[in-house]
Formats: sequence, C-alpha cells, structure tokens
Amino acid sequence: MSGPESVFTGTPNGTSAEVRQFTIGKDDDGVRLDRWFKRHLPQVGFAMVSRWARTGQIRLDGKRAKVDDRIAAGQIVRVPPGGDTPDRGPNQRRVLTEEEIAEADAMVITQDRAAIVLNKTPGLATQGGTGMTRHVDGLLDAFAETGPRPRLVHRLDKDTSGVLLIARTPGSAAFFSKRFAGRSVKKVYWALIVGVPDLYEGQIDAPLSKQPGTGGEKMHVDEKNGQKASTRYRVIERAGNSACWVELQPLTGRTHQLRVHMAAIGHPIVGDGKYGGQDAFLTGSISRKLHLHARRLVIDHPDGTPLDVTAELPTHFAASMEQMGFDLSLSDALPDDEPTPMSRDQKKQSARQHSKQIRKERRGERRERITGGRNEKDGFTKGRPKSGPKSEARTGPVKRGPTKGKGSPKPASKPGPKEGSKFGPKSGPRSGSKPGAPKRGGPSKRPR
Repeated sequence: MSGPESVFTGTPNGTSAEVRQFTIGKDDDGVRLDRWFKRHLPQVGFAMVSRWARTGQIRLDGKRAKVDDRIAAGQIVRVPPGGDTPDRGPNQRRVLTEEEIAEADAMVITQDRAAIVLNKTPGLATQGGTGMTRHVDGLLDAFAETGPRPRLVHRLDKDTSGVLLIARTPGSAAFFSKRFAGRSVKKVYWALIVGVPDLYEGQIDAPLSKQPGTGGEKMHVDEKNGQKASTRYRVIERAGNSACWVELQPLTGRTHQLRVHMAAIGHPIVGDGKYGGQDAFLTGSISRKLHLHARRLVIDHPDGTPLDVTAELPTHFAASMEQMGFDLSLSDALPDDEPTPMSRDQKKQSARQHSKQIRKERRGERRERITGGRNEKDGFTKGRPKSGPKSEARTGPVKRGPTKGKGSPKPASKPGPKEGSKFGPKSGPRSGSKPGAPKRGGPSKRPR
C-alpha cells in the first residue's frame, strides 16, 4: 500500500486511545493537512481536525500546525487520541463481478506504480451520470485490491475509443493533472470524415461554448462568447471524394472539440449524427458508429521518462479502414513538433520578472528626473537630452568640448536673429556685453 507509514496502537476498526505518529509518504507531498486526514483518517471529521489544530494537539515535526498547512514527504505528523466519528470510516468499495474484472483487465495497455493506461472501448462512458451505471470509473476498483483507489485525470467521450490515462496514486494524479492543465500533453486522434477538405493540412481556430437549450449536452461555435479552441488536422489518405482518413491533434481540450470543429468546416466525423446529422453516415456496409479514436498519448512521467502509448483500433473502425483500402502504415500518429506551452507557474514567473523589469526602469527614470538627467561624476547627460526651452532652462546650456587653442572653452551663446533681419538690430551686441543678456534702455555704458 502506498500510504503513510504509521506507528500507533489502537483497535482494529481504526480508533485509538493513544497518540499516533505518521510519516508522510511521497504521494502526499505538498497536500494540505486537512486533505491528508481525509485521505488516511476519514473517520476523523473536519471539525475535530480544526479543533485539534487550534489547540495545538496536531504537530508537524514537533511544531504546531494549521489545517491549511502544506505537508512534505518525510515529515512526522502527531495525531492525538480519539476523535473518531461514529459510523464514519473509509468508503466501502463496490464488489465487482468476475465479468467486470475481466473487462477492466482486457482494456489495460500498460501499467506501473504511477499510471494505468487503458484502451477504452467505444460505448463505455468514462464517468457515471444520471442513470449511468456502467462506466470506467466504476471499474477502477479492479486495480485497487490494496492501496489507494486509482483516479481519472482526463476523459474521453462515451463513443470515442482509445488511450485513457488513469493515475494509480493521489501523488501521480496531481502530477498528471498539472500536465493536462498546462497543455503540455501531446494527443493524436485518428478519424474518418465525410468528404475531403480543400487543404490537406491546416489548423481550425473556432471558439466553442455550450449550445443554449441543450442542457450543456451539445457545443457550438461561438465567436463572441466562446472559449478558445484550436485543432490541427492532416489528411493521410482519401477514398475518392466520399471520405478520407485524418489525423487530429487538439491544442486545447474543450468538450466535443474535434467533433464540432470537423462539422464546422463541412466534414463531420463518420457516424457523428449529433453534430453532422444524416450527412455523417456513409452508405453501404460502413458502420454507423462514431469513427474517432485516441490513437496516441505522450505525457511526462513522475519517474522522468516520458510516457508514450499507442492504442489499437476498435473492431468497427478497423473494419471500415480495411473496406476503404487504407494503409495503416502511412501514419505513426506522431505529434507535430511545436514549442511546449508555458504552464501556469511558468506564466506567473514570467509575469513577475516582467513587472520587476518595469519597476527597475521606472526607478531609473525617477533618478534621472531628480538629478536632471546628469551624471554628477563626469557632468555629461546620461540619456538623450530633451530638446526645447524647458530642458535647457532646467539643466542649463550643454557644455561643449575644448577647442584647439589654449585656455578654457567659451560658453555657448544663444543664437540671435540674423544680421540685417527685420526683427533685430543690424549689428550684434558689443564685445563687452554678455551673450543673450536682456537689454535695458539701450546699449551698455560700461567701459570697454
């Protein structure tokens, strides 16, 4: 079992009359303390956990702890005695029949300590709903004889077949969920579509939202209020003009995205009457089931080596491919090379760095305004000086460099009106007058 290593005394039903100590396992690294209690001591209610935390009875490595504290692998949590709620304990797992266990085992492609990869059959829902009793989530108890119950980290439509990733432990579920949320997962689908697109390769960018009046069961293209949705497609082979085989790579993960996008460009997926109507069905012996299959999945693995899995086609899809004469070797369902989108944490870090750079530049601007844009050490302007009378009045005339002759340079004079101009005197100021000095009642009477 992958859970907390415990050293405690108590009765077989989980109650204890003495202090208990647990070592936090790797799968619980980073979770909240109250979440840890819910996972491993569900018989202790949240109200009791909160009371213990307020009174200092719960300790992490000997220190007081709060219910919202994040715990780390290897820490020791001290749990006081008692606290068990009557008639409350771990959820009872449903006992599966031999047929259900055999069905679950038949879907397994590969499994390890962190993940179980299934090849979901068409017609089997991923999760339960109203009146839905047969689904993948209900079969996961077949893989949890001992240890935590495996968890779903993404979903496929009921009629879509192919690769479905299951997390075996809470820690791996958190790891895989972050990859799906950060859109770093590469998924490639195979589909048969009606007709042949004019462009054999392209990208569909059409925002999607729930279609009003359908109870959220149907999506549609909504340019105004829809969420961003992008899909890449590539035609692999065609069967005349009636149908073709395509690769689809969703760049976003909206509900029914591939089905809505293909119908939006006038080429619905074969068998998709929900979005393509009667035009989605081919004549002859081609199956009326949906021809959409999650062929390949590439995702990071907690062990460090990427998980790359391929799922075989279901019976009806393989039969249609054979009838149309398509060669399966023409596609290896390899995802297109593209820059990996930044995760949320990476986006936050980039935004912080950008804000820091802006604050740094603004501090430099304020420093320039205070010092008048001059460097006190060498007397030269630090940046480009502002032009105009305001800048010159604030900082004074810019000094010129030394001339070829001896002695200090003369101060730069402000240019006056041209000689002979109608707006000024015909002769310039006398040699003894200051350049640019205001005139008071005629020429200066100081001796030369």
